[in-house]
Parts: sequence; structure tokens; C-alpha cells
Amino acid sequence: MTEPVTQSAGRLTVFLVDDHAMFRAGVRAELGRHVEVVGEASTVAEAVTRIGAIQPDVVLLDVHMPDGGGRAVLEAIRRTHPQVRFLALSVSDAAEDVIGLIRAGARGYVTKTISPDELAAAVRRVADGDAVFSPRLAGFVLDAFASRPDVPVADPELDQLTNREREVLRLLARGYAYKEIAKELYISIKTVETHVSNVLRKLQMSNRYELSRWAADRRLV
Repeated sequence: MTEPVTQSAGRLTVFLVDDHAMFRAGVRAELGRHVEVVGEASTVAEAVTRIGAIQPDVVLLDVHMPDGGGRAVLEAIRRTHPQVRFLALSVSDAAEDVIGLIRAGARGYVTKTISPDELAAAVRRVADGDAVFSPRLAGFVLDAFASRPDVPVADPELDQLTNREREVLRLLARGYAYKEIAKELYISIKTVETHVSNVLRKLQMSNRYELSRWAADRRLV
């Protein structure tokens, strides 16, 4: 496992992800007066590698980039380093972009018209665990979650599981035997056993009863 880069004690650390070098330079210059900018990346692959190594407090994330964009970075890092927090910083104020990043686990979304002082304040609030949105964008989030109250909030543990592992877990929590799960999902019993083993390992549990309680707590049953 890669060890995080040593950082200045007590200083908030920020990583920049944007495919425009001039924009990154401007943000670094402005934010550097308030926080410690510990790195930057212009591609998804570079961002995933460097964020994993540095493990900053907050990642400032552009939305529209090649190879999956900011969401691909967020989803990859949250699987391995769920403590890293993300604040989207984009020219886009489209509702689908805002909702997509928030559902993927971002703690906030602001547009690039934000002032340097406001951006620094937003970064600090996200680092403290608050959710931050540009005023107009907050309405998108409220409307989306009000119209779909069944949409779960981001869950780093649940996000580790593949879709098939979630299906197996759901049936297991409902009391299905391995043979019944295999029949329901058109897979072999051996494959069911493999999925259950993977889920136990990822969630660091020891038996199906713990899994059932865990799934019930998250209303997956």
C-alpha cells in the first residue's frame, strides 16, 4: 500500500483536478494563500494515481474531462480512500451534472464564477463535513432528492460491492439459501459462494447473519 505524502501539520490539504493548465495555475495561486495545494492532475488516470498516493483532505474536481470525467475519479478514489472529500468545480451548471456528482459522493458543487475567497471558504466547509453548493445549484439537489426519496445517500461500504454482489447480498438477507439464490440469479451455487465470500471480505464480516443485519440497516432487503 502506498504511503501518503508527508504534509504540513494542521494545514488543510487540497488537490486540483482539471484538464486546463492555466485554470489550475490560477486556482493554485489564489488558494495557496489559504490552504496547502499538494498536487494537481489533468487526466483521470493521473488524478487517481496521485490522489491515492497523497490522500489530500479535499479534491477540487472538474466535471467534464476525457475518459469518464470527474465522476470516474471520484468513484475510483472512494472505493479505496473514502475519507477523501470532493468538491466539484465546473463551468457547467446543468442539473444532470450536479445531481450525478452528488449521487456519486461529492460533498458539494460550485461553478467557476465563484470568487477566490468564497472558494477557499467552500473548501474548508467541505473539509469540515458540510455540503456546499452555489445558490442556484442547491435547488437542483433538493428537487432531485425530494422527487426520489428512495435514492440512498453515498455509502462508501456499499459502493465497494459490484451489482451482482449486491443482488446476492439482498437475497441472502431475505433468507434465501445458496441454492435458491443460484436459481433466482441463474448462476451456480459455487458462484454464489464466491460472491458471498467477496462481500464478507470487502465488508470485513464473518458470517451471513452479520451481512443480513448490515443489509437491513441500509434497507436493502
